[in-house]
Amino acid sequence: MQIKRKSDTEFIIIMASLMSLASLSIDALLPGLPEIAKTIGISDPKNNQLLITMIFLGMGFGQLISGPLSDSIGRKNTIYIGFSLFALSSMLCIYSTSVEMMIVGRFIQGIGLSAPRTVATAMVRDRFVGDYMAKIMSFVTVIFILAPIVAPSFGKIMLDSFGWESIFSSQLLFGLFVILWLWQRQQETLKLENRRKLTLSLFSNGIKEFTKHKQSLIFTFMSGLILSAFMVYLSSSQQIFQEQYGLVEEFPFIFSGIAVVIGLSTFLNGSFVIRFGMLKLAQSFTTLLFCISLSYVLLFSGKANPDISILMLFLVGMLFCVGFIFGNINALAMQPMGHIAGIGAALFGFIGTVMAVPIATFIGRFIDATALPVFAGYAVCSGISLLLIQYYKFLGRRES
Repeated sequence: MQIKRKSDTEFIIIMASLMSLASLSIDALLPGLPEIAKTIGISDPKNNQLLITMIFLGMGFGQLISGPLSDSIGRKNTIYIGFSLFALSSMLCIYSTSVEMMIVGRFIQGIGLSAPRTVATAMVRDRFVGDYMAKIMSFVTVIFILAPIVAPSFGKIMLDSFGWESIFSSQLLFGLFVILWLWQRQQETLKLENRRKLTLSLFSNGIKEFTKHKQSLIFTFMSGLILSAFMVYLSSSQQIFQEQYGLVEEFPFIFSGIAVVIGLSTFLNGSFVIRFGMLKLAQSFTTLLFCISLSYVLLFSGKANPDISILMLFLVGMLFCVGFIFGNINALAMQPMGHIAGIGAALFGFIGTVMAVPIATFIGRFIDATALPVFAGYAVCSGISLLLIQYYKFLGRRES
């Protein structure tokens, strides 16, 4: 099925742009981490990872607010509130003089960014269902992937030209452009008659409804596992490439090249999902991810880092699989949640992120002289994910 309507195309681009605000706020900062660390007094490179994981943690908690709020006051109004909070916290980051100030700023940034990220998913669910929803999410993700492709190089340019503070200010300008575009061109997707009064019972009832659906719970847990492994790679990539391999100038281009691979697999998923289905693709590529990551662990455990070309080969293979996995498990988790899409997206994001941050932080502490912990984390998380898929299929057979 092809996307033919012009309105669908613009909708996809707007949703991807909203989601890319979060990616831009994370990936554009990576080349500037050493400079920021010097300014705010971080001495241990491992602690640089906090500037990445804290924004994820903020997004996780923020979704508990933005999801129910969007079901009550509408999708667009919630995004406006979230962006305002993001703008204020970005100013806090720009003027940070200590680790504590920066961490607080990044956490609040995440809370603000949770609105466009979560609500964009709910808006897609408002308009589409089933495998076609997965197809739309794949196209949204393809455009969204453009942010990590260009963000590190853009961040490096801003860093070299104007200092690390300009990375934050440029994100604000991009965000303002997207918000104005949303305001002018995108209609509200949640009809007035479908809005719910914002009460504690709305949230508690949403939790009860969410927990009734084993499909949503299983794939939410799986999302948390895969996200935690991806977060380890994301937060430690600067340390691995710049410090372990000494590729300081090359790092933005390496990171961007890997992001292209994720974008390619996500694009292919959009074409394959209608033919093969979400579950089959998710299971197949989770299996492949497990095999690749476990192979690296078995080959290089207890050894020094291999040649950069070998490392890249394994990383590209793993992240190619991730591109197929994310969109499908997102759609599988959200499929039963159409009637509470806002709260459903919030709980999906919250549970997945709150699972991922401590797991990623734990694994990240082992990254010192080699990149092995990244692959070990993927092996463990993808292995457990395969068990979750088998459990889901077992429940399906038992109920039938």
